[in-house]
Amino acid sequence: MTEIYLDANATTAVLPAAIDAAARAMRECFGNPSSSHATGIQAKTMMSQVRQRAARLLGAGDGRLMFNSGATEGIQTAVLSALCALREKQSAGQRIGKFLLYGATEHKAVPESLAHWNRLLGLQLELKKLPVDQHGQHDLAALRQLAGDAALVCTMAANNETGVISDLAQIEAVLQHSGSSAYWLVDCVQALGKMQLDLAATRIDYATFSGHKLYAPKGIGMLYVRPGAPFTPLIMGGGQESGQRSGTENMAGIAALGAVLGALEDGATFRSHQQLYDFRTRLVASLRIAFPGIVFNQPLEKTLPTTLNFSVPGLASKELLDLFDAAQLRVSSGSACSAAKSAPSYVLEAMQLPHWRSSSAIRMSFGPLADEAFISAACARIEHCGLAWRQSMAAATAPVSAGDEVLRFHLDGANAWLLADEASQTCVIIDPSPLLVERLASHVRSRGYQLRAILSTGALSEHEENRRELAQALGSPEGPGSDASGWPAPDDAELALGTLRLLRKSQGEHQIYLLGDAKAETSAARFAFIGALPAAALDPALVTPDTLLCPARDETSLLCTSLRAEQHPGDDSASDMNLETAALAAFLAAHPGALLIDVREAYEHAAGMTSASGQTVLHVPLSRLVSHLHQWLHGAQVPLVFFCRSGNRSGKAVACLRRLGYRNAWQLNGGLALASTTLQLDYPKAA
Repeated sequence: MTEIYLDANATTAVLPAAIDAAARAMRECFGNPSSSHATGIQAKTMMSQVRQRAARLLGAGDGRLMFNSGATEGIQTAVLSALCALREKQSAGQRIGKFLLYGATEHKAVPESLAHWNRLLGLQLELKKLPVDQHGQHDLAALRQLAGDAALVCTMAANNETGVISDLAQIEAVLQHSGSSAYWLVDCVQALGKMQLDLAATRIDYATFSGHKLYAPKGIGMLYVRPGAPFTPLIMGGGQESGQRSGTENMAGIAALGAVLGALEDGATFRSHQQLYDFRTRLVASLRIAFPGIVFNQPLEKTLPTTLNFSVPGLASKELLDLFDAAQLRVSSGSACSAAKSAPSYVLEAMQLPHWRSSSAIRMSFGPLADEAFISAACARIEHCGLAWRQSMAAATAPVSAGDEVLRFHLDGANAWLLADEASQTCVIIDPSPLLVERLASHVRSRGYQLRAILSTGALSEHEENRRELAQALGSPEGPGSDASGWPAPDDAELALGTLRLLRKSQGEHQIYLLGDAKAETSAARFAFIGALPAAALDPALVTPDTLLCPARDETSLLCTSLRAEQHPGDDSASDMNLETAALAAFLAAHPGALLIDVREAYEHAAGMTSASGQTVLHVPLSRLVSHLHQWLHGAQVPLVFFCRSGNRSGKAVACLRRLGYRNAWQLNGGLALASTTLQLDYPKAA
């Protein structure tokens, strides 16, 4: 499948005309614009023409418009300029206000720059967030209260995560009516090419732009400075850019940006606003078909037509990313600058949205170069992803091992464990999280399991509510008969689950559940479900040193642990666990008994996996890895090479095995994202 790129708010491909312009600048107009000879004059003329074009498009009037490396440099320069002026006023005994006020949904570059220069310049002003409402709009009432004490106000033209368009006119009106003397910085990165700007007609002091958000290369941007606004260069040296920004100009980048601005000016290259709104409407319709419970995290009528931000109940953002990526559909879980941190979106948290939405949000964004064919393909691929998800959830796949199944459901740090016996078609669920109820119910229904018990390891009041919700999702008002913790047979010491035996033990206020072979000794349980009890605090008399301890929460991706691992952990460092794609063939040749193991989930295969004749692969989704650990840990330590989409989940699998003492485990560095063009895989139907 061809790639469909829907992460334009992070960056865009470079416009072909911009590539040509950059190449022409490097080939023909390569002179230094500071040189006085003809070659330099030609370069300077080209740069002046691009600046004039930008000034026309932005309505810059007599304001300064300088080229720089991008928005972060522009923000740094603007903040430094404003704060230097404030320090001069402060030193002269003038009143300057006490707040550095910034929107709660600003890009992190803004508060980080404010804190940095406030500290270095010794101003000791207070950084203060300007709150937003649940629609992402700045709280104008709060601004009225704070404007008189603000020294600098920083807002966005449009938010990079949600696309919410700020009401700049109302913000300006508040600043004007309050008599505020605060300087005003506006981040216009997402506005270029998507909003009408007339900067000279406003009281905006500084506006920042970045070329790579609109089909120009990375490393080129612009800063607008209103006439009369204070200015202090961030970079001093040879005096380029009329002394405003030293350093030889990026002529190739400027030429490329000029080509993009030219395309904006001619009006024929990019789609109209109405076309973009129509495209987004189609994407919304396909998303609702794919995921009927979808919730959009921004008011669509007040956002850029190129941005969608949504959450799907019961689905983590990581799962959605994996699903879309398997279908070659590129989206993100928020700002590209902070998405890798796996934290809830601070933008959505500032909008007071429920935690599950801020922690599971997906951003889908396209640029104004999108056309009918692109949107049609994107809609079809989105609907394909939804179908793949539903089919994978409903598929009655083969059991992962001969007699038992321990399946881990994980979302937002919470683990729910499903224990099943395929032969008897019975199962038990331990510690169901409310966010996972529908996923658990769907799995039980699709496999035709008889639910024997819904068990809790902790607070019984919380368990009762979770138990009732899961039972109702399964069509039963009460669920299996049980005592307060969910145990279905209060007088019995154990619960038979086909060929398995589940025991309940108490340790203080905690309930511990032990799972093992019905014929084995009580102390030889393979698994212990310990809830919130720290592994190190578990009574060692209940388990063996190698019993796999499965917690109710997993914030650090341990998957599971054991008493032996807690006391004498193996080496789970990443120093020697990576195999490069180029070295894989040689490794497998040197280790003929090695197993190549795919830890991606079934929905990723359904969304986009294609098989080719090549290396045989065992499919063990990370959610089912725990079921295989006992077999691997107690058998011959054959070499195991894990892979996934990006190397994240395979790294967790290898770290878990190594921590448990299994040394012969590696992962394919970068996963299929780096290996997909060279690695041929064959998935046997029996796996």
